[in-house]
Amino acid sequence: MLEVTQLLERIEDGDQQAAGDLMPIVYEELRKLARSRMSRESADHTLQTTALVHEAYVRLVDRNDVQKWDHRGHFFAAAAEAMRRILVDHARRKLGPKRGGDRVKHVLPSDVESRQASPEEIVQVSDCVEEIAKRDTEAAELIKLHCFAGFSVVEAAEILGISKSKAYLHWNYAKALVGKLIRDDS
Repeated sequence: MLEVTQLLERIEDGDQQAAGDLMPIVYEELRKLARSRMSRESADHTLQTTALVHEAYVRLVDRNDVQKWDHRGHFFAAAAEAMRRILVDHARRKLGPKRGGDRVKHVLPSDVESRQASPEEIVQVSDCVEEIAKRDTEAAELIKLHCFAGFSVVEAAEILGISKSKAYLHWNYAKALVGKLIRDDS
C-alpha cells in the first residue's frame, strides 16, 4: 500500500515513469472493481471489463491533468467515480436515438428475474447521486463506491475513513432519498 502512495506522489510530481509503474500494482484491484460493477450490467452491455479498467486508469493518471492523491483509498475512490462516469456516459449514449434508445424494449420472461441494471436505471441512479451530493457529499461518495464500484458498505466506509455505523446511516439515508427522488420524478 505504501508503494502505491509513493507512486501516486511521483505521478503528482510529474514523473513520467511512475504511471507505468503504478498500473501493474493496481491493475488487479481495478479489475476486481470493474468485474464487480460489470456483473450488475445487462447481458447485452457492449463495454468490456478490461476496457472499463483501461479507460478509468487513463482518466486517473492523465498527464495533462495531474491530480493530487492523498492516499491509496483516495485513488480507488476516484477510480470508482471514473468507472461510474464511464458507465453513465455509455448508458446515455445507448439511450440516444442513434443507438435505438427511443425504441421500446420488450423483456422476455427469462430476463425478468435478473438483477442487471438497464441503461435507464444507471442514468436514474447517477442523477440521484448527483442530487444527493448537493445535500451530503459523504453519502454520495458511499453510493458511488457501493453501487458503481462494487465495494461493500463496510469496504466503502474503510475507503472513506468513516465508521461502519456511520456508513450504514449514510446508506439508509441514501436509499430512502433515492426512492423519494424516483417517486417524485415519476
